[in-house]
Amino acid sequence: MFKIKYLILAILPIFLIPQIPIYSDESKYILNTDEQTFEIAYSLDGQVIAMAIDHELNSLLIGITEVKDSTFQITLPQNLIAAENNEFAVLIDQVEVDYDISIQDNVSVLYFFVPADSQEIEIIGTQVIPEFPLGALVVFATMIVVVTLVTKIGKFRIR
Repeated sequence: MFKIKYLILAILPIFLIPQIPIYSDESKYILNTDEQTFEIAYSLDGQVIAMAIDHELNSLLIGITEVKDSTFQITLPQNLIAAENNEFAVLIDQVEVDYDISIQDNVSVLYFFVPADSQEIEIIGTQVIPEFPLGALVVFATMIVVVTLVTKIGKFRIR
């Protein structure tokens, strides 16, 4: 009986310690780029004001504001941005930071710490969404075939 009291007294403080949330509520950002729409889930103790793809640097730029020290979690579709061997580079205000990654059903989920008052996150991969969608290439190829056929048919009628 005496041992049970000590056991209860030892365990009780664990339940009294306030739980500190790692992530704030999950939010979604709708990114429209190159005639495609992506729904990007994220959580951050702050606000995401913009996201954009930089085709030249193969990166996703994220503008943030009102940030408190927190862990940022972002779910990125692999057809939006991908990295060879899942080795991204993550920069916060131009400083590279460590991150954890998990791969689930064609999405990469990145987790990393964001210090208070940060303004920009850049996630650099080796490939981003193609600048010209496949549909545009099909239309372009069809136009070339049609122009070629019209030119050939026109030559036969003139003679």
